[in-house]
Amino acid sequence: MRSLPEWLAFIERQHPKAIALGLERVREVLGRLRIAPACPVLIIGGTNGKGSTCAMLESILRCAGYRTGLYTSPHLVRYNERVRIDAREASDESLAEAFVAVEQARGDTPLTYFEYGTLAAAWLFAREALDVWVLEVGLGGRLDAVNAFDPDCAVLTSIDMDHMEYLGPTREHIGREKAGIFRADRPAVVADAKPPQSVFDAATATGARLLLGGRDFGFVAAPEQWVYWGPQGKRPALAYPALRGPIQLVNAAASITALDTLRDRLPVAMQDIRRGLAEVEVAGRFQVLPGRPSVILDVAHNPQAARNLAANLADSGFAPETHAVFGALRDKDIAGIVRALSGRITRWHLATLSGPRGTSAADLAAILASEGVKAPFDLHESPPQAFEQARKQAGEADKIVVFGSFLTVAEVMQSAAVHRAARPAVHPTMPQATPGNR
Repeated sequence: MRSLPEWLAFIERQHPKAIALGLERVREVLGRLRIAPACPVLIIGGTNGKGSTCAMLESILRCAGYRTGLYTSPHLVRYNERVRIDAREASDESLAEAFVAVEQARGDTPLTYFEYGTLAAAWLFAREALDVWVLEVGLGGRLDAVNAFDPDCAVLTSIDMDHMEYLGPTREHIGREKAGIFRADRPAVVADAKPPQSVFDAATATGARLLLGGRDFGFVAAPEQWVYWGPQGKRPALAYPALRGPIQLVNAAASITALDTLRDRLPVAMQDIRRGLAEVEVAGRFQVLPGRPSVILDVAHNPQAARNLAANLADSGFAPETHAVFGALRDKDIAGIVRALSGRITRWHLATLSGPRGTSAADLAAILASEGVKAPFDLHESPPQAFEQARKQAGEADKIVVFGSFLTVAEVMQSAAVHRAARPAVHPTMPQATPGNR
């Protein structure tokens, strides 16, 4: 049988396009696999905040004693990160076994990399007879492979400008695509307090039960604690989530609301919510590494995420200098990202990302110049080189923030400078610069 690295190389070659949106292929193979969830399914979509919300849901449900399946994307270091059963990454052997089952079922139906992965995760979840599935949308929603499953509750975290070449040129277009995960007579939790009209229209057209942040649920923040309020009443005196940043209260409130909609099938106690939020972990979301200078990893790759990162930096305390290790893909709004963060950065270390979608350090420098950025910058051939230079220049009281793409953060995480004590990767499954990565 092929090893996991061999399978990953194989499935990358099986469709002429890295992204080919549509549900026909997935549904066809799903029918042959005879997979139908026998438990509640939550599907999480949105522009930013999907990964954090998925992690909160998994953590709370695990604290409540449920057996969970979590499917997310993209991964940072190992493909195994995408598929978690009972909060543990799927093994190489189980993933390879799942790919065998998908390959046998697909016949001559071409599948994309993401479609293979989605079907393999579902096959594993069905085999394990889990209590609940938590599935993160890969891109958009309406035509994403995850939408081949019917959610018992759909969650939209935010709607902003990203992936416009696939989802449309305006927020209205993007909202319409993301709201494609709504289902008739089932709850649709929208954390974005001001979604585009297309989201309301989609809820009306499908007959989904819309729960809107700021109207039907929300939170009140205090210096030491916060209060959740929603259809089932208030939950006072909550400790802040372990994930950093004010935006995480938005994600936490949406998570609690989603669980409340499923309380008849998945009852969760208040102590489970408190513990789950206190213990939640997710790599690369304002992740602060131990030691000095302070190193912050954040996969912010669009203007909205960059604005959240800027706010988190502002709330994280004073530093004499803030060094940016920045690498981005050329199909992103790089100027918008720079605009959102330029006021927080005192020196830029610009890194070239490899692959056809990667932006060169020189092109990044040109964008900084066009945006009128006055802070000094250096050019580097890769994110690890940029990070090493940042470490050499930064003082103990300074900050180094690594951002711009999942690929940028992944390369720095794998570098010896960050992971000296970590075991080396068993196989090279760091994400590649395909349209599905961010």
